[in-house]
Amino acid sequence: MPFRFLHCNLNVFDLDRSITFYEQALGLKKACRTAAEDGSFIIQFMEDGSTGFQLELTWLRDHKPYDLGDNESHIAFEAEDFEAAHARHKEMGCICFENPAMGIYFIEDPDGYWLEIIPQR
Repeated sequence: MPFRFLHCNLNVFDLDRSITFYEQALGLKKACRTAAEDGSFIIQFMEDGSTGFQLELTWLRDHKPYDLGDNESHIAFEAEDFEAAHARHKEMGCICFENPAMGIYFIEDPDGYWLEIIPQR
């Protein structure tokens, strides 16, 4: 019984700010969007246009900013041009941790989620 990855969800406090971040930082594009008729939630899917994997950004009307605890989880992205990606993220001020020995770094989104940036290998 085979399975395949479809999407990963992140709950966000300010949906428009998060969409802008993911568009600018990672080049993701808006895909489908779902909203509750009563305005209680909005789900915006983002995609890279090449893998089929989607990032689901969920905004909940009645939720306060999230406490991510130790924030030990992350999503990894492969950068085709690692140096250009690093320069963009440095300019955006969103690099939160670098590990030169491993050749990777992490950026932080507006809600505090960490995203690993890995060079194409």
